[in-house]
Amino acid sequence: MRDDVVVTRWQRYGHDRLYVRAADGTELGWWDVASGRAHAGTAERESTVTAAATGWLARHGHVPAATDRPVYDLAHSEPGSAARVQARAARDAAPVRTFFARLLGARTEERAWRIGADGEAIVAAELAGVRLRDPRWCALHAIPVGDRGSDIDHLVIGPGCIYTVNTKHHPRASIWIAGNTFLVNGTNQPYLRNSRHEAARAARLLTAAVGFPVHVEAVIVPVNARSVTIKRAPDGVHVVPRGQFARWLLQQEDFYPLPALHSIYEAARRSTTWQR
Repeated sequence: MRDDVVVTRWQRYGHDRLYVRAADGTELGWWDVASGRAHAGTAERESTVTAAATGWLARHGHVPAATDRPVYDLAHSEPGSAARVQARAARDAAPVRTFFARLLGARTEERAWRIGADGEAIVAAELAGVRLRDPRWCALHAIPVGDRGSDIDHLVIGPGCIYTVNTKHHPRASIWIAGNTFLVNGTNQPYLRNSRHEAARAARLLTAAVGFPVHVEAVIVPVNARSVTIKRAPDGVHVVPRGQFARWLLQQEDFYPLPALHSIYEAARRSTTWQR
């Protein structure tokens, strides 16, 4: 292992990761021990993470995990849990820097994950209210998808449709949407493209799991924004502010019968459904 990098192991909530940072504290990326994959922003950093992680594992006598994947019941997954894992890992990898950044109100990776997790908890509370009003609706949260660290904030299953819900917590921000443009304080974000991809992937995986076609639609829910202006609705993605979300769901016309909803929910709550 290189002497100019630091490797920190993180084992919580079913995850086993090695976070790699440079000697000056710069975050380089992380290694998923279960899948044996590096996650980094550039090819150069990916090579560094791979070398550091494999060296660390060899030095610590790591035994590769069995190839059979364990099955987790995602009904027990807490809203925002995946984002909180990332926030805690960023904090633990650089505790001093995180402390001063929070003290000064600086924008850091740790803050982004932490604020994101708070937004997911807020939207989950709205979804709990929907279920109280109509028990046919249910939701799963923080669903890990694939082996590259992706997750779905919320999967909402109800008589109106199946939705992948992407929470965007931008306190006091101005959000402006027109077609394929999604601006947050004037900066374009890839939220629409990412949400479409997420919904299409969920539809494919759920269809394979239940054996009948499952239609999934994408929703973006802005949380605590100062304003949300939709000049022209985007194609293939619903944008619904948090304050309107519960009512919007309950107004959807029935499409799925209860037996189909039960089959979809049972498949969706199995972690292995999302690892294909």
